[in-house]
Amino acid sequence: MIEAQNISMSYGSFEAVKNCSFSVKQGEIVGLLGPNGAGKSTIMKILSAQIVPTNGTAKINGKDVVESPIQAKKELGYLPEQAPLYDEMEVREYLNFVGKARHLNGQELKKRLSWIADTCGLVHVWCRPIGQLSKGYKQRVGLAQALIHDPPVLVLDEPTSGLDPIQIIEIRELVKELSKTKAVLFSTHILQEIDAVSDRILIINEGQIVADGKFNELAAQVHPMEVVHLAIVADSDPEADLKVLPAVENVQAVSTDDGIKKFVLTGKRASGLDKAVAQAALDHGWKVVQLVRKDPDLEEIFTALIKRQISNKHEGDVK
Repeated sequence: MIEAQNISMSYGSFEAVKNCSFSVKQGEIVGLLGPNGAGKSTIMKILSAQIVPTNGTAKINGKDVVESPIQAKKELGYLPEQAPLYDEMEVREYLNFVGKARHLNGQELKKRLSWIADTCGLVHVWCRPIGQLSKGYKQRVGLAQALIHDPPVLVLDEPTSGLDPIQIIEIRELVKELSKTKAVLFSTHILQEIDAVSDRILIINEGQIVADGKFNELAAQVHPMEVVHLAIVADSDPEADLKVLPAVENVQAVSTDDGIKKFVLTGKRASGLDKAVAQAALDHGWKVVQLVRKDPDLEEIFTALIKRQISNKHEGDVK
C-alpha cells in the first residue's frame, strides 16, 4: 500500500534522502527509526505529497504522489511531527472542519466524529479550545484528524510525542488495532516505541536505508550466533554432554559457585539452542537454576548497524 522506489531529495548540494526503496503492506506496521536529521521526516513529506522528490517514485495505495497528489492524499492519513491545529477552534469544530474538507457529510460525518471522540480519548475535551489543551491532548487531536476519513494508509511522524505513559500505551494499542485493515508507517527516534509496536523495522541514517527487516533478522545481522546462559546443579561434569549437542557450537564454563555450574553456550541462530539445552537438562536430570537466551536489544542492533554504515562509507571514501 506504500511503495517507494529509489526516492531521493536534494536541497542544493545537500542530499537529505538518497535512493531509498521500501514498501509497507496492508496489515503491517513498519517503524522508521533513525537519529535526528537522518531523513525520516523528509521521506514522510514525500509520501504525503508535500514535497516532490528529486528522483524516484512513491505510491500510496497505488496512487502516485507526484502524478496524482490529490488522489494519493485521499488514501492517506498523515500526522506530521507538528500537528496542523488551529488553537482558537474547539476540538469538535476543528475535527468537523477536517471531516468536511475530507468530503464527509451528514450521518457519515456524525458517525466518524463520534468514533474519533471515543477512540482518541477526546470526549472530555470535545468542547474545549485546542489552544487550552496539554501537549498530549493536542497530539491526540492531531491523530484524530489523520483518522477522520478512515484512510487505508497511515503515515505517523512521532505519534506518541508528548504523551504520558498511560496515553502512550493506549496509542500503541490503537495503532495495532488500526493496522489490521491498514498499512502503517511511523517514525520515531525512541527505540522502545519501535520495539513495542512494529512488525518490521527500517533503520535510516544520513538519508540512506541502513537496514530493513524484522527484529530477529536485524539481530542476526549484528550477532549471527545465538547465546544461552545456563546455570545448573549436576552431580557429574555436564560440559562434555553439552558439547555433543548438534545445536551447540561452543561451550564456555564460567564458574562453579555453591555447587551451581555456570556455562555460556553459542550456536547458530534459529538452531533452537535454548530448547536443545533445556531438553538435555531434562534428559540428564540436571536441576536448572537459570536458562536464558541473550539476544541483542534494539539499542545494540541500532548502534551496531549505524556504525557499520559509517565505517563502510569511510572505507569507500578512502578507496
